[in-house]
Amino acid sequence: MFDLTVAATGINERTAKKAGIDCDKVVLSPMNHAGYYPGGTVMTVKVVFEKGTYRLLGAQIVGCDGVDKRIDVLATAMHAGLTALQLKDLDLAYAPPYSSAKDPVNMAGFMIENLAKGTVKQFHWDEVDALPRDGSVTLLDTRTAEEYADGHAEGFINLPVDELRGRMGKLPLGKPVYAMCQTGLRSYLACRILSQSGYDCCNFSGGYRLYGAITGDRAAARTAAPCGMEKQ
Repeated sequence: MFDLTVAATGINERTAKKAGIDCDKVVLSPMNHAGYYPGGTVMTVKVVFEKGTYRLLGAQIVGCDGVDKRIDVLATAMHAGLTALQLKDLDLAYAPPYSSAKDPVNMAGFMIENLAKGTVKQFHWDEVDALPRDGSVTLLDTRTAEEYADGHAEGFINLPVDELRGRMGKLPLGKPVYAMCQTGLRSYLACRILSQSGYDCCNFSGGYRLYGAITGDRAAARTAAPCGMEKQ
């Protein structure tokens, strides 16, 4: 689609729920190859699985280079009957121009394993607006101040993850914490730091990159003029 590749395998989340399947998903935004190697691009990966059994139900990926490779791996894993937990164990080809040491498919598996073990809890983009803004929970944006100023979810306060250990005392210990960053990695690290200090913390799946794209697209759709015409 234009300069992007859009690929899918299996069934999506909506189809799974319509079929009565109790499902969950992980959303990640990895690079298509090692970040230090020139020319890398970000892809968005969503893997849907059945709760309890961790049966792989489907996956969708949007990006540039490397999308076809990852969707083929996931399609093969589904056909072979692998569970979502086994994705982390796949020994996939690696060289800096082609992938990272842990492939995006592996990373999806690690994220699902973290959920299965209770290492981290997550919340999703369609739950953000329903979170209380009455002070009963802490809404935390762990990106840099510059990133936060460029755009953030309503009600989220900025505390960069690099400053978290030194400023943690400012966060009320008895309130649940909902953490967000740009792609989900820094907020995951923040959740681990906070959890080890006694906080009840949830990580936002997909990051502000996903949330901003979804909410921005919806806003644009409400205000867009007909194709080829400027709004007066």
